[in-house]
Amino acid sequence: MLVGVLRERASGECRVAATPESVKKLLALGVQVCVETGAGESARYADRAYTQAGARVVGASEVFDSDVLLTVRRPDGEQVAAMRPGALLVGFMEPHAGGLDTLAHAGLSALSVELIPRISRAQGMDALSSQANIAGYRAVLEASLHYRRFLPLMMTAAGTAKPSRVVVLGVGVAGLQAIATARRLGAQVEAFDVRPETREQVLSLGARFIDIDLGESGAGAGGYARELTPDAQRRQQELLGERLQAADIIITTALIPGRLAPVLVPEAVVAGMRAGSVIVDLAAANGGNCPLTEVDRVVEKHGVTLVGFTDYPSRVATDASAFYARNVLNLLALVLRQDAAGTTLVLDTQDEIIAAALAVHAGAVRFVP
Repeated sequence: MLVGVLRERASGECRVAATPESVKKLLALGVQVCVETGAGESARYADRAYTQAGARVVGASEVFDSDVLLTVRRPDGEQVAAMRPGALLVGFMEPHAGGLDTLAHAGLSALSVELIPRISRAQGMDALSSQANIAGYRAVLEASLHYRRFLPLMMTAAGTAKPSRVVVLGVGVAGLQAIATARRLGAQVEAFDVRPETREQVLSLGARFIDIDLGESGAGAGGYARELTPDAQRRQQELLGERLQAADIIITTALIPGRLAPVLVPEAVVAGMRAGSVIVDLAAANGGNCPLTEVDRVVEKHGVTLVGFTDYPSRVATDASAFYARNVLNLLALVLRQDAAGTTLVLDTQDEIIAAALAVHAGAVRFVP
């Protein structure tokens, strides 16, 4: 059984799907590992480190001939065409974006890590959460770089600077980490989420929860938020507007898989914010929680800086790769079976984790949006 690690081709993607540490543990599962030359360079993992861990560092053609291929982002059509029919591809397959038929036509199977269910048994495999956690952390650092004042209270002989006011919208994994990071940096933090049960989590981090009666709960299946009705969305914007205009920094994280991001910060709110304020929109890739956000750009509108980057985990590539590699390792431990004859790949669709994540199986698309 040969497991191959691909070098990422997507522009700006610095992560890698396996680290020297995870390679050692993959070998313990009874497989051989080959790593494409230069796969880990952008994440600061040298080829020689993979060789010392027991992997072979080879060219792309040999990696494409692997039984299992590990990637961060979904490979392009040219790469897919070079893969061996019957192989298993593991990574962020972006199933809601379409295009899975390309993998099916190539005769591949694909485990899409963003489809792994949020259950206790799958926590160690939950790559979506591990990377969102990093995104929340990096978003606060990005905000602090673009905000031209201190975040904490600063008392000096030259004067006193008041602590900055940070509002986090969306209290999922990214939002919770953003709250915790902003608190560690000394900011005053408030947070809001349409799911009432998140209130306790916000308070436990020392932040204030913005209580708003929307007339309905936004709690959805699998721990995600659900889309609010149009009336509730209007009420949310009206009641939040004044609190948002008083913020120095807003970090928005509200996103429902497969949907356009809900508008939480309309242009009228941006126009009413103080000059120099910052909005970091983590939902930029899906249209943004602010309609003024521009994807992968930093722009200024109405005197407010809007940050629309979509590659936050890649900006912390070394640790993001380490976290992701462990997620992938734990997932492979579920599908690789060892016996006296060797190691085999078993995709048991009776297992709820595999059943949920197996977007493509033996040339057929299984994922239903």
